[in-house]
Parts: sequence; structure tokens; C-alpha cells
Amino acid sequence: MLTAPSGLGFIVVRANLLTVPTGVWTRVALISLGGFFEFYDIFFAGYIAPGLVRAGILTSTTRGLFGTTGIAGFVAAMFLGLFMGTALVSFVADRLGRRTIFTYSLLWYTVASVVMAFQHHVFGINLWRFVSGIGVGVELVTIDTYLAELVPAHLRGRAFAINQTIQFCAVPVVALLAWLLVPRAPLGIEGWRWVVLVGATGAILVWWIRRRVPESPRWLAEHGKKPDSPHSTHHGFREMWRPPYRSRSIMLIIFHLFQTVGFYGFSNWVPTLLIQRGIAITSSLRYTFIIAIAAPFGPLLAATIADRLERKRQIVWSALAIAVSGLLFGQMTAAALLIFFGVLLTLANNILSFSSHAYQAELYPTRIRAMAVGFVYSASRISVVFSSFVIGFFLDRLGVPGVFALIAGSMLIVMLTIGLLGPATNRLALEEISR
Repeated sequence: MLTAPSGLGFIVVRANLLTVPTGVWTRVALISLGGFFEFYDIFFAGYIAPGLVRAGILTSTTRGLFGTTGIAGFVAAMFLGLFMGTALVSFVADRLGRRTIFTYSLLWYTVASVVMAFQHHVFGINLWRFVSGIGVGVELVTIDTYLAELVPAHLRGRAFAINQTIQFCAVPVVALLAWLLVPRAPLGIEGWRWVVLVGATGAILVWWIRRRVPESPRWLAEHGKKPDSPHSTHHGFREMWRPPYRSRSIMLIIFHLFQTVGFYGFSNWVPTLLIQRGIAITSSLRYTFIIAIAAPFGPLLAATIADRLERKRQIVWSALAIAVSGLLFGQMTAAALLIFFGVLLTLANNILSFSSHAYQAELYPTRIRAMAVGFVYSASRISVVFSSFVIGFFLDRLGVPGVFALIAGSMLIVMLTIGLLGPATNRLALEEISR
């Protein structure tokens, strides 16, 4: 007689054999809705930057490589906070649970963004952008681990694609609002401040979402074994440097150091790059909005192949597309061609994004997933801190083509790293990948 599996084994079997998980898709949608506001918070930097320059708070370039008064310093402040959140705080999701941290990190960065919207000097702007980044960093990691543990193996790629489709809808929303508001001052309040405040409406939904999503069953099973002695963070950190996780950690750190040069090098700078091409601020924001409409369609179009094409290959091919379309974008001057190659670059960037978010969450066991993903992901955060200044430097010295040559070189390193070192993960249970 067959005996039913118990504990974690029962949960794993049930999660991976469920063929019509209608409840799972509802949870994916709700978690992704929370992530929508997280993406809004990250991406509004590039779209409000022209407004901050116009208000005299920031400068478009900086005199020195690491000047803090320009757009580069503003972007760097956010990503320094993201680094702190992912590297040093994300482990709390392993201690306190995915659902709890999902809720409170969302509230954290919402409050910080509201405070930032009322600042009038560069120091206050950058300080509260940094504080907001800590909350967003924790939220990013928590959502990835949450989704990986809730969804059956044969649907995991599609779930991440749908998740990022919903999240990337924030990009055209913030781009549209920036186009409509940044050049103006409704009710005597500068338009960039309105763009920031609109994103704070996420706090209204947070408790409603919280009541409708369950805790991760894998996390509950892991902690149900030893409720009075949760897994040590120190022990977990050492475990991610033992085989088989050591090579995966090194691979992901190298990947994240370079992938963000392409992803955020475009998204955080696209209005400024267009202005450097001689396009007026209003037209720049209009073109940026048109390009941003493509943001959700990258993962949406890729959802059909997300669990058919091996995850590492999705990353390699999308990195190649970023390099090629970026180099072509850097050579264009006509508005139609700038928009066309900007759309292609956005689609490729966002396919790489959902693929890599799914991939990194698959490579570690439940007991250390949030901590390990947070640590390797933090390499991308610190990379953006420095690459923002490097991009500003390249833009000042070599112009737009120089920026995209830098991006293309970074994508080549991404392709080699994942292509040569990455393990296969598609349609495998998380526990099988961990072994």
C-alpha cells in the first residue's frame, strides 16, 4: 500500500503535480500588483530627472566622476539603498516569512517616497531616495522567493513572465504621468512631485492584498520543523559558498555586476539620452512614453515559451538582443528610428529581467533562498551605483554612442557567464535543483 508523503514532501508533491492551479494564478496576480508599485518607484527616477534638472535641484551631468549633485547621484542614491536592502536586510524574509516582509517593505518605501516628494534640496532628495531603496530592495527579493515557492515547477517560468508583465505596466504609467505632469506645475506644485506622490497610492492596497495571499507553504514547512530555532543567517551565508551553491553564487554575482549596465543604463537615462540628441524636454518625454508602452509586452510575449526554452538560453539570447539594439539606437537621429530601436531594446531588457528573476530564485534551497538571492542580487544594486557615474562620464565625454558601446560590452560578459556556467532549471522541482 502506498503511503501519503508528509510534511515538506507532501507540499512539494502537491505543488508540482497540480495541473490546474486556479488559486495560484490569483496569488501571482495579487503579489504582482504589489510589485507594480515597487517598479513604479524604481523607474520614476529616469522620468522625473528632467523635471529635477529644470527645477534647479539636479544637474544633467557632473563635473567630477562621483559628483552628487547630478542625475547620476540621484540614481546612485536609490541603488545604494537597494544594495543595503538586498545584501543586508533581505534575510528577514527567511526569518519572519514572505507574506509579512512583502507587506511591511511595501509600506516602508511608500512612506519614504512621500517624504522625498516634499524635499527642496539635493541632499534631502538623495537621502530619502536612499531610504526608499532599502524597502524596495527587500521587496524585490521577497517577491522572487514568494513566487518561486508558490508555483508548480512546470508553470514557474510563465508565472514570472506574468508577474513582470503586471509589474512592467508601471513603466508606461509613470512615463505617461511624467509626460503630462513634469513640464507643468498643477496647483502650483512642480509636476515631478505629483509623479512621486501618485506612486504612494500603493499603500492603500497593501492591507487588502495582504489579507488575500497566504504564507509560502514551503517556508511554513521549513520553519514548522523547528519553530523555536529558525535557520541561522550566519550558517545560511556559509552554506551558499559550499558546493553546489558556490559556483552558482559566483556566476550570479558576475551576471548582476554587468546586466544592470544594460538594463538601468537605458531605463534610467533614456529621457536624458534623447535630450542629448537635441530633442526638447517635452518631445523627449513623449518619445519615452511611446517606448515605455512596450515594457509589459516583453515578458508577456515570452510567456508562451518561458517554460519551453531553457531559462539560461532565454537570458543569453535577450542579452545579445540588448547589445545589438542598443548599438543601433546609439547611432540613430531620426525620431521614428530612435523609437523603433528603443522599443526593441525595452522588449529585450524585460525578457532578460523576468528570466533572470526566475532563474536566481530557483538555484537555492528554501531555508536560505531570500538571503542568498538577496546577497547575489545586491551586486546589481552596487553596480548601478557606480555605473550611473560611469555612464554620466561616458555621456559627457563620448556621447550617446559611447554609452551604448559600454552597454554592449557588458552584455557580452553576461552571455559568456550564464552560457558557460549556468545550470539547467526548466520544469525541475526546486528541491531537485537544490540537490
